Amino acid sequence: MQHEIIIKSLEDLGRAAGEFVKEIGDNKLIAFYAPMGAGKTTFITAVCKELGVREDAVGSPTFAIVNEYMPASGEPIYHFDFYRITKDSEALDIGLYEYLDSGMFCLMEWPENIEGLLPEETLKVSIVVLPDGSRKLSW
Repeated sequence: MQHEIIIKSLEDLGRAAGEFVKEIGDNKLIAFYAPMGAGKTTFITAVCKELGVREDAVGSPTFAIVNEYMPASGEPIYHFDFYRITKDSEALDIGLYEYLDSGMFCLMEWPENIEGLLPEETLKVSIVVLPDGSRKLSW
């Protein structure tokens, strides 16, 4: 089944993140595919806020590769940025499968850089910038 959410503006992020969290069901491994500047980190920040993480605690893990956020529920959320990963071995060196097998949310930016390592059950979300500047999420 195809799902789609339109994000009309930054002010619309909270609504879109809430709808997204409801629609993804039990999926915890989520890969976001989008070009540079399309809003991957911005949307993931809104999703983390919806999941109970303080908004100011969320940031791009570009240099760290993975950030861990602790919402009020006490179950960590892992946020990955694979932009700088050039070989599968680099992802494996950070313990990728320990994170993916943890049962916790794993929100991934630039997953195309580790495509061959992603489990089959990974939810693949596309973010497209529309001509009017809005964003379309589809999965």
